[in-house]
Amino acid sequence: MTIADVDRRYAPATSPLPASQREPIVNDFAIQVATVNGSGSQTANSAILRALFKMGIPVAGKNIFPSNIQGLPTWYVIRASRQGFTARRENAEIVALMNPVTAAEDLSKVYQDGVCFYDEDIRLDKSSRPDVVYYPMPVKKLIGASDVHGSLKDYIANMVYVGVLAQMIGIEIAEVERALNYHFRNKARAVKTNMDVVNAAVAWAQANLTKTDAYRVERMHATDGYIMIDGNTAGALGAIYGGLTFASWYPITPATSFADALNEYLPQLRYDTETKTANYAVVQAEDELAALGMVIGAGWAGARALTSTSGPGISLMTEFAGMGYFAEIPAVIWDVQRMGPSTGLPTRVSQGDVLKVYFLGHGDTKHVVLLPGSPAECFEFGWRALDLADQLQTPIFVLSDLDLGLNQWMTQPFAYPSEPMKRGKVLTAEDLERMGGFARYKDVDGDGIGWRTLPGTPHPLHAYLARGTGHNERAVYSERPDDWEKNMERLGRKFETARTMVPQPVVDIFEGTEIGLIGFGSSD
Repeated sequence: MTIADVDRRYAPATSPLPASQREPIVNDFAIQVATVNGSGSQTANSAILRALFKMGIPVAGKNIFPSNIQGLPTWYVIRASRQGFTARRENAEIVALMNPVTAAEDLSKVYQDGVCFYDEDIRLDKSSRPDVVYYPMPVKKLIGASDVHGSLKDYIANMVYVGVLAQMIGIEIAEVERALNYHFRNKARAVKTNMDVVNAAVAWAQANLTKTDAYRVERMHATDGYIMIDGNTAGALGAIYGGLTFASWYPITPATSFADALNEYLPQLRYDTETKTANYAVVQAEDELAALGMVIGAGWAGARALTSTSGPGISLMTEFAGMGYFAEIPAVIWDVQRMGPSTGLPTRVSQGDVLKVYFLGHGDTKHVVLLPGSPAECFEFGWRALDLADQLQTPIFVLSDLDLGLNQWMTQPFAYPSEPMKRGKVLTAEDLERMGGFARYKDVDGDGIGWRTLPGTPHPLHAYLARGTGHNERAVYSERPDDWEKNMERLGRKFETARTMVPQPVVDIFEGTEIGLIGFGSSD
């Protein structure tokens, strides 16, 4: 297919092809749902997405939503692709219009010979797009006839387009119900309330609509063995399996769900049933500065500790990040990136924090940065970052982003870490007795990494003073030029050692190609 072919397929036409001349388009299109923020559309959209996934069809879901005011426009794009493509397209073959404010603009973005499902109370200028197939939906009528009462009607109205869409393109209703059971965690009453509306919409569509478009879905087996998960949950699970014992955080979009996942899964996975005690702590701090301060303190004490935040939070963490670097204290910071500058666009994706994080702090500070490009890598870097922090005795930054962190992705089930936890260079009481002492910031092995002790080590020689100020090899305050130069040279060697320990670039070579692409993060 040439660029010209693509232009012809996706350009608006003056008239639609007759239905008899359209070849079926199966499992290869995008659905864009236009609703209002805070209307409960997430339940409806996730039901469609999961139902398609369970039908074996490769899918990806992208949520485009406002950051501040309930009632503003929001969109959700579901891309079904038999080839497994996941990128969000600006336009879509199918739209479901539930928001009159954006209806005209949303209609203009439908591909040629596309389909428009719409609330019949929305006034559409169909003459502007005669090439589109229209299916009106009596939303108020169907909701009015349901047993739903009061304010719940506004939230459940979106289930009308679930039922109509399922009927017209072939989504299996049994899979919709299973998806709702998953969403509501098998709460029968909530599932029944939603399914009653879905079934009423299906029955209405069967009786009143005739299919004249080319789009449909059919069961495949391309998702067998896969799971669907967001990157924030994947990263949190990876950290838990990596031995996380402490997390401190402050709410911020789009990183809050990382901490939410810790709070959901830690009680299940890190609870001692014999002693009836929790082997972890998750603390909501008063701000991001305090959050990283707690993590630095926990890392110094020997805990495996992390925090999660986004760009504005990273700015507040600068002082403690620099201290962690110079005092050489393990910590992990997840930056789920969003659009800046300043407050920017909190619910839009960006990867603009790379240089900022790499050099976070003043002076000659350079941090180790991991760049996951999939949920599987989020999980892997969840535990690997904790290992690297302990081994390198420094803050490790993991740069995810809003698209990877918040949206649902298909992935193979995660591989349990095959290696034991790596605590790095930690001296025991027996080591101290044998050695007769140690110099905290001395490069004994040539890799730039000193040996450390943990508070509570039962030996009188274990103590040292962790410093963010100038110091010599024995952690004694010093402003001597030779001590400063020696320390900075050692930190440079440690940074070069880090290059050999972090995950290496993934290189895919396709025979006969002449163009190379370099990408990182969710652009993978």
